[in-house]
Amino acid sequence: MTLVVMGIDALDAELVSESVHPNLTLDTYSRISTIESATGELSTHELWPTLITGLPPEEHGLTLDSGVGWESPLLRFGGSLADFILPDGLQSKLGAWILNNTETDVFRTPASYYPDHGLETVFDGYDAEAIGIPNYVTDLDATDLEHELRRHLGELFERDSSQPGGHSSADPDAFYEQAMEMVMVRLARTRRAYRSNRFELVFGYTSGVDLIGHIAYNDPQLQNRAYDETNEFVGELLSDLGADDTLVIVSDHGLRDGIHTHQAMIASTEPRIVEAVDSVVDLRAALEAELADGDHEPTPSEPHRESSIDDESQVKEHLKDLGYM
Repeated sequence: MTLVVMGIDALDAELVSESVHPNLTLDTYSRISTIESATGELSTHELWPTLITGLPPEEHGLTLDSGVGWESPLLRFGGSLADFILPDGLQSKLGAWILNNTETDVFRTPASYYPDHGLETVFDGYDAEAIGIPNYVTDLDATDLEHELRRHLGELFERDSSQPGGHSSADPDAFYEQAMEMVMVRLARTRRAYRSNRFELVFGYTSGVDLIGHIAYNDPQLQNRAYDETNEFVGELLSDLGADDTLVIVSDHGLRDGIHTHQAMIASTEPRIVEAVDSVVDLRAALEAELADGDHEPTPSEPHRESSIDDESQVKEHLKDLGYM
């Protein structure tokens, strides 16, 4: 059996529907509580480390220091210095300029940070694959299409404090297409990891739904389309799984009208996981309990063992079409 987790950044519990989005709500789903940063924000930078460690941000140490945060390792020294010499507003403007006008990537804390700081994660002690999780980077030299698209969005996605969501896009429709490619790539990678039959735990992540939500404040239909398409893509992942496998969908916060909300959510094909998670700090323990209860050796289930070579080739061709292989 395999436990598959798909992290969908900013998937909002108020925007999903069992009738419209059965693959995002699964057998059962629920809103879960989340945690604001010290600056009052709901921060991707802080929350995904919380989800994988079960620790609040002040305990895992990956916290925002300003309105933008100095996520890149190249900026951390400058960020520390800026704390002493720049007011917060100017730090945020400088950070926004750097992220808009350079190829600086964000959320790239290496996985080695955790053992180096005496921190345990849900991946410890298991045959596990972590795909794209913010601030848990297993190979700093590796990139995929989601990374490349994020780093070269340019005017398609710029920080803009004058807008409701803090961002603007010169061409929302073109941006939508690129962001949905990100979703497709990460779901394809998650499917590939599951199909490899090597892992007890596969934990994928995508930011595409969050990005679209940030620029959809003037066109909510873009966000609705993103939910509908993501529901279809998750359905493809769900169709791969055997009867004994478990799928979990989880978000770090919600997002409506371009602004983060507290409506984080969890859904699963195993109701007891949902029942065990009231908050983002509960996810790690619930996943570990599921892994401990039963045979989660990295072997394929019976339906998967009987799947055809054509099915395998189809996934590989899909990755090639997306530019990943």
